[in-house]
This record gives sequence, C-alpha cells and structure tokens, in this order.
Amino acid sequence: MVRIGIILGSTRPNRNGEAVAHWVLTHAAPRDDAHFELLDLREHDLPHLDEPVPPSAGRYQHEHTRRWAATIDGFDGFVVVTPEYNHGPPGVLKNAFDHLYAEWSNKAVGFVSYGSAGGVRAVEQLRQVAGELQLADVRQQVALSLRTDFEHYSTFAPAEHHLRALSTMLDQVIAWSAALAPLRAPAGGAG
Repeated sequence: MVRIGIILGSTRPNRNGEAVAHWVLTHAAPRDDAHFELLDLREHDLPHLDEPVPPSAGRYQHEHTRRWAATIDGFDGFVVVTPEYNHGPPGVLKNAFDHLYAEWSNKAVGFVSYGSAGGVRAVEQLRQVAGELQLADVRQQVALSLRTDFEHYSTFAPAEHHLRALSTMLDQVIAWSAALAPLRAPAGGAG
C-alpha cells in the first residue's frame, strides 16, 4: 500500500499548522488506498544544513541527517502543510528539504497551505524546490485563509468546500505516488 507522509512544516509556538495537519490526517486516514502518517518537524531536530558534502552525493555525516533520510525514504509521497511567512515557506521546512536529495526523488507531493493570502506564495516557492528534488508536485492545492478559515486568526474552522479540494489533492498524490513506484525500484530489481 502507498505510504504518504503528512509533513507539518511549522515549529512555531502556538502554530496553526498543527490543527491543519490533524484535519488532513483525520480526513485522509479512512481511505483504503494509502496509509498516512504525520511527520512533525518539531520531532526531527535538524540544525541548519550542516552536512559537509552536498546531499545529492548521499554521504551523510551526521546521525540526525541519517535518521531524517531513513524517515523520508520510507514514504512514497507527501502532503506538506505549510504556513506562509513573509511571502515564503518557513525556514525550518526549506531546511528539511535541503538536508536530503535521493530520498525525495521520484515521489509525489501535494500542498495544504495557510496564510493571509492562503499560503499560495509559499507553495509557489516550494514547487520550485520540489522540481529540483525530483518530487512530482500535483496541481490541486488546499489554500486556507487566516481570515475566513480561522476564527480570530487562530481557531481552525475550515469552510466545507476545502474538503473537495483535499480529496482531489489526495487522489492526485496517491495516483502519482503509485505511478512513480517503478522509478523508485532498485536497479536490477524484479522484472
């Protein structure tokens, strides 16, 4: 079965992303076409990129990078939950992407974003990062507004129409994750 990691891309105190990530997991978990797991960046203590060799070489020197690589390697695709800070994604999320290379490649990614403009500018930047890492980003995005989907900018109360967008995005991530599986197979595997 396809394994999809839901990456909670904010580590801020009092973050809105925790409620959003749990909303995604709550609606994704009953599906029978994939297994979903929450990956909270708070639980992965990654310092600013500190590997002496570029990640594309795959020669990780630090245990924290090796643990992160093993975690990401175990998934077929991802849903990234991200806020928008100053027209971009949080540094901790970009840093999590930057630590690895091959572990991201030939997998699918979808985005659930939030912010004053729905987080769309953060996702625009993350789509460029995804392309460089050979992550196939799906078209459908869930864009949540701090004004209309959060009471008092903090209590998550999404509009009902976001469920359709979430379902479509999950369909796309699962389909692309499955379609890319042959590219992730080890060379010389069963044929």
